[in-house]
Amino acid sequence: MDWGKVIFIFFSLGSLTSTAGFLWDPNIVILFIALATNLISTTLKIGVKKQLAPELLASSLVADFHLVPAFIFLQVLNNLNVAYVLIIGALIANVFSLALLLIESAKTSDSDY
Repeated sequence: MDWGKVIFIFFSLGSLTSTAGFLWDPNIVILFIALATNLISTTLKIGVKKQLAPELLASSLVADFHLVPAFIFLQVLNNLNVAYVLIIGALIANVFSLALLLIESAKTSDSDY
């Protein structure tokens, strides 16, 4: 089993689920967890040399550029409506990123099986 891939997908999926969790319960702690896991996921995507790596990094950066302002709007300006709109954008970017991960996983065949 490729543990690097497990950690990579863990943080990508963790970002997606915590972002969706914020829509269920708008809590600043959940938003912080979503932001932190997405930043870790973005960091892990830097330097990847796969076919869809640029698309993966771009989608993760889009999610970052939605989550950071959402956190600021909720924490500093206390504006939940704008935070919701930005979170939905981050959620869409994370779903796109996960779809790319699934495509990339399907394209690579491991001889370990």
